[in-house]
Amino acid sequence: MNRLRTLLLVAFVAFGVKSAPAQTQVQTQPQTRRPPVEEPRKILLWENDAPGALGAEEADKPSITYFPPWGENPSGTAVIVAPGGSYTFLASNHEGRQVANWFNALGVAAFVLTYRLGPRYHHPIELGDAQRAIRLIRSRATEFHVSPDRIGIMGFSAGGHLASTAATRFDSGDPHAADPIDRVSNRPDFVILAYAVISMMPPYAHEGSVKALLGDNPDTQLRQMLSNELHVTAQTPPAFLFTTSDDDVVPAQNSVNFYLALRKAGVPAELHVFENGPHGVGLDLSDPAVGEWPKLLEEWLRGRGLLSPPKP
Repeated sequence: MNRLRTLLLVAFVAFGVKSAPAQTQVQTQPQTRRPPVEEPRKILLWENDAPGALGAEEADKPSITYFPPWGENPSGTAVIVAPGGSYTFLASNHEGRQVANWFNALGVAAFVLTYRLGPRYHHPIELGDAQRAIRLIRSRATEFHVSPDRIGIMGFSAGGHLASTAATRFDSGDPHAADPIDRVSNRPDFVILAYAVISMMPPYAHEGSVKALLGDNPDTQLRQMLSNELHVTAQTPPAFLFTTSDDDVVPAQNSVNFYLALRKAGVPAELHVFENGPHGVGLDLSDPAVGEWPKLLEEWLRGRGLLSPPKP
């Protein structure tokens, strides 16, 4: 018995000595470290009071929240994301932060827009906030590592109305403006519209958004002025749109009519109308049908060269 114990002890010691170098080798292998991720950063659109501000509360201070991509942004592409909410609140989680993170995974810089809302604010305040966001990012393109000619805007629901308004009403900037941000263009280079409110005219208007944006009982002329399918020109930027036939909040005709107007004006556009899916789906990656829209959008961006480094 003693001899057996001795043999076992020798075997154990020999095994331990033999295996020690391998353990040391594993512990001393160099570790690959990923670069640190920059935290989202909130940036006021105006350092001082915003034009038309009715107070000094958070609701009176429009801003963008910058979500940088992990690592570099070789494409130089940036997207401003305007959440929906009937112009009365902002669905900033599933139509804001989540979407920004999805763009970051593509290597695209994202900026979630916090714009002023009704019934406290009416048009043109909301449009002014969106236009300022475009100008600010373009004027600080070097800081954000983006190309000034690759700045798009995406909007969901009422945010889609704001995005389509920015895509049909823009200017090249005022070269004599005291504020250098106002000297650059506020035209988006592309627009992405998700189950968007576009028309302010019956029978397809979303009346909750109409009231919040235009006030009680707006006249026909004002409704027509903000029905963006009526204001598409050849200078309107290329567009990607998706909606669903099931949407009983914002009828699919909003997106269809805007697409037809783009086509008539010769503007490159792509439209997807899914058979099923409620209003406000967000990314909805779990849905086997409408959940395909992010992949379709990725391919549209890739096809337009917006995910590749810009050519010299």
